[in-house]
Amino acid sequence: MKKWFFLFLGLPLFLVSCSKSDGNSCNYSDINAAATASEISSLQNYMTTNSIVATQHPTGIFYSIADPGTGTATPTVCSTITLNYEGSLLSNGHIFDSNYQTAGVSFVLGQLIIGWQKGIPLIKSGGSITLYIPPSLGYGSQDRYDQFGNIVIPANSYLKFSVHLLDVQ
Repeated sequence: MKKWFFLFLGLPLFLVSCSKSDGNSCNYSDINAAATASEISSLQNYMTTNSIVATQHPTGIFYSIADPGTGTATPTVCSTITLNYEGSLLSNGHIFDSNYQTAGVSFVLGQLIIGWQKGIPLIKSGGSITLYIPPSLGYGSQDRYDQFGNIVIPANSYLKFSVHLLDVQ
């Protein structure tokens, strides 16, 4: 009896362990994170002071959708997205990164900051969105440096990203 029990238990485990991956596995999961009340308040004040009309997401990012897009796929953390974007600091408007001079850049959404993971799925291919991201959903309390050792994003920065989503895979 024990022999049959181990055969019926062991055979399926053996077959599963020997199966090949289809290459579509995803090691990313949806992150439940939210900005602090003080971060949300700071962003609300920025929006009011600068007469910006934006919607508050439950996580604490703010966003304005210029074009919802016409694609059929909604990006998930496991999606490979191709986009053009420009990132700037809310404190002084300094543009710290932009790729609008290229045909687009591709990333797996789960590799990116939480603010993008929450904001990008609000549009589809062809869509455009502006994201206002608090520090805890951006780069947090760590300075970010360029290849020369210069700080390009100071710790605890509030960020603005203009994003045009070109494709979702």
